[in-house]
Amino acid sequence: MWGELYLKSFQLNEKTRSFLSEYQLFEDDLIQQVQLQHRLELVSAFGIQKGMRVLEIGCGQGDTTVAIADAVGESGSVVAIDIASPDYGAQLTLGQAAERIKESSLGEHIDFHFEMDFNFFESPIPFDVAVLSHCSWYFKQPEDLLKYFKKIRKLAEHICFAEWDLDFTCISQRPHFCAVSILALYSNFVKNEGNIQNLFHKTQIHQLLQQANFEVIKQLTVDAAFLQDGQWEKSYANSIRAEFIKVPYMMQPLITGYYELMNNSNEKENSLNSFIVCAM
Repeated sequence: MWGELYLKSFQLNEKTRSFLSEYQLFEDDLIQQVQLQHRLELVSAFGIQKGMRVLEIGCGQGDTTVAIADAVGESGSVVAIDIASPDYGAQLTLGQAAERIKESSLGEHIDFHFEMDFNFFESPIPFDVAVLSHCSWYFKQPEDLLKYFKKIRKLAEHICFAEWDLDFTCISQRPHFCAVSILALYSNFVKNEGNIQNLFHKTQIHQLLQQANFEVIKQLTVDAAFLQDGQWEKSYANSIRAEFIKVPYMMQPLITGYYELMNNSNEKENSLNSFIVCAM
C-alpha cells in the first residue's frame, strides 16, 4: 500500500517527462516511469553522445536500453543482448518489453538479441561504448565477470559500468544492504537462479577492469534512494528465510543478525545508490 501511494506522489523530473511525452512509452506504468528516471541519469553520467554505436550487455527489459537509444539519437545505434529467454520476466517478459520498445520511434535504432551468451557474441564492427548496467550481481564468480571485461576490451573503446553501491550513506539504506547480503549468502548455500548470485564492491570492479587492461577515467555516485528495489529485495529475502535451515549452523547467527537489522527499521526505507565507473 505504501509503495502505491509513494509512486502516485512521486514527482518525475523534466527530463523524464519530456522522454515520456516524446516516445509514448510506459504511459500507464508508474513503476517503469520511476525506473526510467534513474536510467536516464545513469546514461547522462556515462557521457554517451549522439552518433555513438553502443553495445549493452544484460539489457533485461530495456530499462537502460531506451535511455541509451535516446542519447545516441537517430545517427547512433544500440545492440542490446541478454542471456535470458524472451519468455523470462514479469510483469512483462523480456520479449514483450522489447516488442513495446520496437514499436516506438526508438526501436529503429535498437537491435535486441535474447538467449545470447556474450562469450559467443561476435561483431565485425567495433563499438564506441559497452554498457553493463545493474547486471553484475548475476555473475556467480568474479572470474566470469573478468572474462566479459577482457572480451569487451577487444570490442569497444570504452566501458561504462553501473551497480548498486554497497557503501550506503544513510541508515535508511541499511535494509537494502542487508537484503542483498542475505540473498548473496542464500545463493552461496542454496542453489538458485535468483538475480543476486554475488555482490561486487566498487573496489573489486576497479581491480577487475585493471586486470582487463582498462584505465578508469571517471567514477561517481548517482542517487537511487527513491527507487523501490530495496523494498522488493527485502520482501524476497523474507520470503526465503525458512530455507536457511540448509545453511551450516555456524552461519546462522550472522544470517539472523542480517534479518534483525533488515526488519527492525524505525524510519522510511530507501534503496542503495548506484555507483558508476567509466574506463577506456
